Amino acid sequence: MTMVEEAVAIEDEIKSVMAAPPSNFSVVEDGVYRSSFPKPSNFTFLQTLNLRSVICLCPEPYPEENLEFLQSHNIRLFQFGIEGKTDLTQSIVKNTITEALKVLIDVRNHPVLIHCNSGKHRTGCLVGCMRKLQNWCLDSVFEEYKKFAGAKSRNTDLKFIETFDISNMRQCLYSIIYQYQGFSSNKKPRLLFRSDDNNVQKPQLTKV
Repeated sequence: MTMVEEAVAIEDEIKSVMAAPPSNFSVVEDGVYRSSFPKPSNFTFLQTLNLRSVICLCPEPYPEENLEFLQSHNIRLFQFGIEGKTDLTQSIVKNTITEALKVLIDVRNHPVLIHCNSGKHRTGCLVGCMRKLQNWCLDSVFEEYKKFAGAKSRNTDLKFIETFDISNMRQCLYSIIYQYQGFSSNKKPRLLFRSDDNNVQKPQLTKV
């Protein structure tokens, strides 16, 4: 390898490190992503996603560095505080997940990143509830949850997803109509969301 080639290789390696995604990063749907809590070292990568919104499921104050990054790129933060080891069957937590799900499936908030601390349990539960709205079978929903939770999979989380009432969710989302639009460019079925009411108020910066 020549000195020039070596210099180029080092530069490419530096760029790849600078554009490193957060751990547990994955594409959920077109315009919907999930991950662990982003660090400053992940900001370069996040810029490539052209995010419009971030859904944080952690109760702690959002780090100043992260807030500055979001503000500088005109990204809206929706924060829904759920303690890491909370019993999700509590009514208040169910309501919080429902409110987060409303934000998640509103296409006006896309592209959107969902995260908690590790990107496993709280994030997995929210994604699992979304999958139920997409009519995924429970086996597939659980398989996806366990893929990210790994050995730390929680039966209480799986029970929460299983018992989450999507019929009630549909009633809450009377202003949002969702339907399958066939296949997108990458041949994966996705949901199309639109509002039938032109007077529906646009989502604002939200903290729960």
